[in-house]
Amino acid sequence: MKKQQICILGSTGSIGTQALDVIAQHPDHYEAYCLTANNSVEKLAEQARQFNPDCVVIANEQHYDRLKSLLADKPHIKVYAGAEALNQIVEAGPIDIVLASMVGFSGLVPTIHAIKAGKKIALANKETLVVAGELMLNLVSQYHVDLLPVDSEHSAIFQSLVGEDMNEVDKILLTCSGGPFRLFSHEQLATVTAADALRHPTWDMGAKITIDSATLMNKGFEVMEAKWLFGVPAEKIQVLIHPQSIVHSGVQFMDGAVKAQLGVPDMRLPIQYAFSYPQRLTLQGERLDLFKASTLEFYRPDVEKFRCLALAYEAISRGGNMPCILNAANEVANAAFRRGECSFLGMAEIIEKTMTATPFDKSPDLDVYLQTDREAREIATQFIHQ
Repeated sequence: MKKQQICILGSTGSIGTQALDVIAQHPDHYEAYCLTANNSVEKLAEQARQFNPDCVVIANEQHYDRLKSLLADKPHIKVYAGAEALNQIVEAGPIDIVLASMVGFSGLVPTIHAIKAGKKIALANKETLVVAGELMLNLVSQYHVDLLPVDSEHSAIFQSLVGEDMNEVDKILLTCSGGPFRLFSHEQLATVTAADALRHPTWDMGAKITIDSATLMNKGFEVMEAKWLFGVPAEKIQVLIHPQSIVHSGVQFMDGAVKAQLGVPDMRLPIQYAFSYPQRLTLQGERLDLFKASTLEFYRPDVEKFRCLALAYEAISRGGNMPCILNAANEVANAAFRRGECSFLGMAEIIEKTMTATPFDKSPDLDVYLQTDREAREIATQFIHQ
């Protein structure tokens, strides 16, 4: 069988490194054709030496010479740099699957290029659908490409829907661990630090996403992603706090039946399923033991305490470029919190002010999204430094 050639956008991040482990477990099925990173030049070079891709791309052009020198003894690996190189490499003929695992807004344009080139998309960059869901789904339809979710929750929903094509969905059940501050009071939240927030109780993720999980903004983004992926309105998407992170999400059908996907918290499973669908391949790792996991708890999220989730629902309701504004403001506020320039509760305040101050456009196109992202970032930055 022909090996699937995979391009990993963001190979040095949490999703990218776990995707490479999937490739390493199945060398007869997959090869890494291209690996990319933004700034992690040493790690990218190390991955290239191990997996021998056809090419590597470092988005930050300042690191080009360093990457080139680190791979000087590997002349068969082509080295590129810059944002435009990312856009071009995903169009390469041999590529079968593009794993979009870059963090944030930066993943939007390369993913669009991959769709237009007819590549199968394994989507781990939820901001792509948050910012421009309607545009992305129209392109997927226009270019007849497969778009498969990699987020554990959306993969669980997708797996629950397999074989249910003709059956109407009554409700999507979107689970959430609740993050490290689930039981904190408002007063306690006022004093937490980035170091506190980065201690996620169940998942191993990058810093930005871990902070988003602590604020529940990540869950707001996932509501938007589910809306676009599965064609279900936001009011039919129920968020459930599930501290054990065993039920990864599910679907309730019109007859009341619920199907859900369960497993240990291991992102390699949804990554591999996106690569192999409709097949299931062997995956080495821990297995779920239901005798040990005897208690499964579910709670309603507190949107008064975790304002970011409420702001995400507001952005969904308003539509247009408001989710784009929300995402840009969140990226700025999230980074400021990690630098110690903003409090935990201050992130929601900055995002809300930015949503009010940034020009609203009901019917945006790609140019409007790009302009909105720039403007919202500038406005959010001003609020931080006031």
